[in-house]
This record gives sequence, structure tokens and C-alpha cells, in this order.
Amino acid sequence: MKLKKRKIKLAAIFGICWFALLVLLVDGILKFQTLVDFVGSYALVEISLILLVILPTVAVYVFTKE
Repeated sequence: MKLKKRKIKLAAIFGICWFALLVLLVDGILKFQTLVDFVGSYALVEISLILLVILPTVAVYVFTKE
């Protein structure tokens, strides 16, 4: 699969904006410790937040038309 510069650029912009929104949401509004207390595992919260950034970014790359 050949990587396309335009697709990478759009996915990177989306990834950065999505990451910033999640940081604002988790650190500012929901409070990270509240999420850890609710879920019960620090590692599970970290993995889910990482996947919430990576998976949509990959989806944007895959579904972006050249």
C-alpha cells in the first residue's frame, strides 16, 4: 500500500485535533482520576484513551479519497 501525502496530512490534522479535544475532555471536564475510579484500572483507562485517538485517525486515513 503506497502512502499518499494528502491522506497522511488530513489524518494527522484530524489526529491532533481529536487528541486535543480528548485531553480537554479528560483533563478538564471529566477528570482523569474520576475515570480511573469509575473503571477501576489505570492501565485500562490509558489503553482506551490511546485507542480512542489511534483508531479514528486510522479510519480517517483509510476513508479519505485521493
